[in-house]
Amino acid sequence: MKISLFGYGKTTKAFAQRFGNCNIYDDHFTSISKDEFGNTLLPPCKFDPLMSDLEIPSPGFPNDHFLVQQAKNLSSEYDFFYDAMPKSVWISGTNGKTTTTQMTHHLLKHINAQMGANIGIPLAQMDTNAKLWILESSSFSLFYTKIAKPEIYALLPITPDHLSWHKSFNDYEQAKLSVLERMNENDVAILPKKYENYPTHAFIISYEDEQDLAKKMQIDIKKINFKTPFLLDAIIALSIEKIILDHCSYELLNEFKIEKNKLEEIFDLKNRLWVNDTKATNLDATLAALKRYKDKKIHLIIGGDDKGVDLSALFSFMKNLNIELYAIGKSTNKMLEYAKNANLKAHSCEFLPNAVEKINQNLTSNEVALLSPACASLDQFKSYEERGSIFKECIKKLF
Repeated sequence: MKISLFGYGKTTKAFAQRFGNCNIYDDHFTSISKDEFGNTLLPPCKFDPLMSDLEIPSPGFPNDHFLVQQAKNLSSEYDFFYDAMPKSVWISGTNGKTTTTQMTHHLLKHINAQMGANIGIPLAQMDTNAKLWILESSSFSLFYTKIAKPEIYALLPITPDHLSWHKSFNDYEQAKLSVLERMNENDVAILPKKYENYPTHAFIISYEDEQDLAKKMQIDIKKINFKTPFLLDAIIALSIEKIILDHCSYELLNEFKIEKNKLEEIFDLKNRLWVNDTKATNLDATLAALKRYKDKKIHLIIGGDDKGVDLSALFSFMKNLNIELYAIGKSTNKMLEYAKNANLKAHSCEFLPNAVEKINQNLTSNEVALLSPACASLDQFKSYEERGSIFKECIKKLF
């Protein structure tokens, strides 16, 4: 079988390393060469669909790329590994899926559960002998998946994101809901209430909010240490544990540590509060951060790659806050226009260090400086992690 891989990302590299003898097509390749595992690296113009038995794109590979359009045997890594996949839990949604996946793994790793997919470990590197796979599932992977399905599907709320890739909110939403069409009567889906009538044979547990899901699953919220926006993540993780093991491990859950770059609080030498929420790359995540600090004056750093999403609703929400904005990234002018239309005070900073320095001039001890950009980072940084690291470095250099 001749396998063609589209895009030279982490997923396809792991696949090629495991199987070898693949043809890998990437826009960055200008000539034909070999990698250290014997795979052939080719520019996209060399692709011949008649000479390829299977095509697997990297999850974020553009769905309108001519390679995808020419492919005759397109599949996802989920579909490719489905026959070898142990029982699985898939976790998706717009905001909170990484934390929910990590919490679920924290509760179930003692039964030989393994965590992977969008959270960092490609399926090609996962152990097929594990008892359970817990997969953070992105809309990109789900878009390309047509056969595979989980035994448990946990869906967090869906709000607009990645619209420059999916072209519309409906397409983005449909990618995340399409899993339900393949599930059967032995499977369980935990869904926001608005999707409870979506066609599926799975047993549906719908929820309006954290309290509603906790009540339905007989989970005692008072025993959970996490607060919004992490409370829903915790309740979904406990719900998954209860479905599988018929109990809730509250003490074990409360030992879980939230990863860096999510509402990470830092106090400077003047005891002023700075919050690194660089992973807030969409409207919903930034809304959650703003709600957390709504009782303080907020100095918000916002902007980057907005991914084609309309952020008007976010700025409308901010009208009711005591807030000042500091726009960065390639969307600086767009953020300033949003702010003008919402009658919000905003500064053009363009670059993150400029924003930190400007806030330093204005911030008092009873206020909060918040990096919660509502945008992706790749316009100016290698990753959201690098954006967070630079933010923290800038704070250290203030004095």
